[in-house]
Amino acid sequence: MADRQSVAPPIAPARTRRLLGHAVYVIGDNPITAIAFALFALIIGVAVFGPLLIPFDPLETNASRALMPPSLDNWFGTDNLGRDLFSRVIIATRLDLMISVAAVALAFVVGAAMGSAAGYWGGWIDIVTGRLIDTIMAFPLFVLAMGIVAALGNTVENIIYATAIINLPFYARVARAEVRIRRDSGFVQAARLSGNSDLRILALHIFPNTLPPMMVQISLNMGWAILNAAGLSFIGLGVRPPTPEWGIMVAEGANFVVSGEWWLAFFPGLALMITVFAFNLLGDGLRDIVDPRQRT
Repeated sequence: MADRQSVAPPIAPARTRRLLGHAVYVIGDNPITAIAFALFALIIGVAVFGPLLIPFDPLETNASRALMPPSLDNWFGTDNLGRDLFSRVIIATRLDLMISVAAVALAFVVGAAMGSAAGYWGGWIDIVTGRLIDTIMAFPLFVLAMGIVAALGNTVENIIYATAIINLPFYARVARAEVRIRRDSGFVQAARLSGNSDLRILALHIFPNTLPPMMVQISLNMGWAILNAAGLSFIGLGVRPPTPEWGIMVAEGANFVVSGEWWLAFFPGLALMITVFAFNLLGDGLRDIVDPRQRT
């Protein structure tokens, strides 16, 4: 018996190979998904290797080269202080992506836990969670984010907290609805009769089946989080200058559009648009990858 157990193939690597094979199949089967993942990989690459890609210091000023149009030396031109716009756009990718990932991850963990508990146990947990979510949703979300940042101070940490709070209801509501549908299903009853605890049933049997719709929500919220951070910076409540950030650069460039320096707002805005577009396309592919029914 010991010899048989020692030569038995490990289960985890086999599951990992199946999941990776399924992911490759989903990406190859849908060209739109392939484009979305390619753009996502490009964004991640720029964020990680940004300091190695820039030709100039993004904070270095040069008054003699202020407001230079795009050229071979300065691909995106320079701003009103002579700073290289290409370098600033590239460096800003890491900050905006970090804010988006941190805020959405925090909202997902807290919102999914709250919604799952409310949907499975109900009672006073459901009532308290519902009232909290209704309170958040009663405010215009961007206005609520503005109020939180204005009250706590416009630091990166507070921007992340504000963005996470306004995104929390999306995951809580989806998790509650999906768990409530499945809590009395046959596979849940079988797991309960097998001696599994409620927490184990919720974490290992029900919650994985709630991930497909939430994957779509995650990709959408990633784009919204970047837009929210850029919007706060645009109105002066976000990241403080001279830190490179897309919203700040769009706000600074908007003052020069009427005088013909279009590149100041165009290139940061283009980077913002491509990133949000990629995250919006990513949702369907992520849903198909994590959906257990798609792997049968």
